[in-house]
Amino acid sequence: RQTNPPTTTTNPNTEANQWIHEVMSSYYLWNDKMPSLASTNTSAKPTDYFYTILHEYKTTDRFSWIDESYTNLQNQLNGVSTVLGVKNNAFYTDNTNTSLAIVLAYVLKGSPGEKAGLKRGDIILKVDDQTITNANYSTILSNQTLKLGLGEFTNGAFVSNGKSVTVTKVELQTNPILADTIIAWSGKKVGYLAYSQFLTSFDDSLRAIFGRFKSAGVNELVLDFRYNGGGYVVSSDLITNLTVKDAAARVGKLMNKKVYNAGYTAYLEKNTGASAFETLFKSEPNNLGTLNRVFILTAGNTASASELVINNLKPFMEVILIGENTYGKNVGSFTLTHPNKKWDYGLQPISFLTANSIGESNYGTVSGFTPNYILKDNVLPYKTLG
Repeated sequence: RQTNPPTTTTNPNTEANQWIHEVMSSYYLWNDKMPSLASTNTSAKPTDYFYTILHEYKTTDRFSWIDESYTNLQNQLNGVSTVLGVKNNAFYTDNTNTSLAIVLAYVLKGSPGEKAGLKRGDIILKVDDQTITNANYSTILSNQTLKLGLGEFTNGAFVSNGKSVTVTKVELQTNPILADTIIAWSGKKVGYLAYSQFLTSFDDSLRAIFGRFKSAGVNELVLDFRYNGGGYVVSSDLITNLTVKDAAARVGKLMNKKVYNAGYTAYLEKNTGASAFETLFKSEPNNLGTLNRVFILTAGNTASASELVINNLKPFMEVILIGENTYGKNVGSFTLTHPNKKWDYGLQPISFLTANSIGESNYGTVSGFTPNYILKDNVLPYKTLG
């Protein structure tokens, strides 16, 4: 009788997790605080394993993430998603704190929401004939097609107006320019820009807006970043270059500096030199050139690349923050994928910290930046942006 030798099976997750541990060991900002490979559970699902090797996840590292689809991750970063195209805020409709009203903070240009006639300040009281509550708020807008029951805020109360609209989500490229306008105010010309995500595909649109501001003689600037959770760092560099005081004198001088882990720092110093760490001011012909100060509107969603603009500008001009404390993200990341696409995972681990030209980077806590003037973004009815 012949017996087969015993077979050894390798958990299919092991190799993927070994690769995750390896690339994180190279690029992760806190790589010296990671557990050793041997002390981790390499048989875990990779999208779970990733979070087990992070340094003090949810406290020190609040931002690293993984997506099982690299394509999905890229779409998120580039503002492509299947959406209604609205940003909603929630308000309790009465003192029992059970039922909620959704109030639209903005509606994206070209979105299904805009095509259905929705606009900033519109109020949704029912979705698919259901009242909105704490229990269903996070999922109630998840269906592909939605019937939205509308209401109004009158005499301090939310009331149905009997109207409804039906909207179907589509895959949409976000247009992050929510509004841009020039406001005549007290003998001044105030440029106002509401911007919701730093997307490189809209950099030329930003240049054009600042060109219009410049030719109109704008001498004060309001950047509305209340709804801007960040995006591409090069686009935050662009807004910094378009806004900064005495721009001509800054060109070629330090805007900010990145700090990486020790191993990656040594590699970059050897192979790339200072340009890997230092961002220098560049000439942007549409820089306004006349500003001594800039007003930035902030809220709890104001994060990352938005906060970077604030920190970049602080050494060079008066930066007046109005609104709520910002999110507090002074670190950044780049996407890691397997070079041969053996796995489709997209990793977005925190890989650097950014300090401004005078070495300041002290907003990386849950308090973020504290505004000079505190105003809650919860006064109804909402006014038009700008």
